[in-house]
Amino acid sequence: MPVSNIKLLRKEGVAEETMAFHFEKPAGFEYRAGQFGDFTLINPPETDAEGNTRGFSLASAPDDRDLMIATRMRDTAFKRVLKNLPLGAAVKLDAPYGDFTLHKTQTTPAVYLTGGIGITPVRSIIAAATRQKLPHKITLLYANRTAQSAAFTSDLLTFADRNPNFTFVSVVAEGKAPGGKAETGLINRAMLQKYVPDMQAPIYYLSGPAAMVAAMRKILTEAKVNEDNIRTEEFSGY
Repeated sequence: MPVSNIKLLRKEGVAEETMAFHFEKPAGFEYRAGQFGDFTLINPPETDAEGNTRGFSLASAPDDRDLMIATRMRDTAFKRVLKNLPLGAAVKLDAPYGDFTLHKTQTTPAVYLTGGIGITPVRSIIAAATRQKLPHKITLLYANRTAQSAAFTSDLLTFADRNPNFTFVSVVAEGKAPGGKAETGLINRAMLQKYVPDMQAPIYYLSGPAAMVAAMRKILTEAKVNEDNIRTEEFSGY
């Protein structure tokens, strides 16, 4: 797909210090749930050493009318410009990229161990699986510091209600997690086995900050999970 200029349609808060941005979808643009794109600011009023381009997972599902991304709103030049971008303003999109996508073998379960803003590609995947009524058994353990910092919780609860093959477990380090299946603390082997009794059966997808991805990989390798069944997407510098 050639680079396209796309217009900002709307923006909204989706969690504590986290915003979602909705852009128009270019005509004929197709992508697989879980892929990402490079977004470039056009003539921004300020910039810094990190430049004007960032990669964002597409949190929208492929059949949505718009393209949605979400990000933690850190105090950087790029994020300040993005936050203040007027509706109708354009950015450059170079996409799609990446292979953090749901495997095709429907009888193999999928387990997502996700932290923070790493939920963005997973939201896309689960939305698509729910709408397409895919038979994959999907389990998501979504870890955040607090319930307020967890993005897209209401969407995930809705998908769990509509999709009998999807189990959503909200995990918070502090306070009470929302939803019927909820855990307090950090994801550990005992917590994982509670929801995934046969740890050798699934393909695992790890997404979130690098330290969290490394911690989840350690849990799986210590449980002798086949490393060919572990896929990762690290979110650094977000």
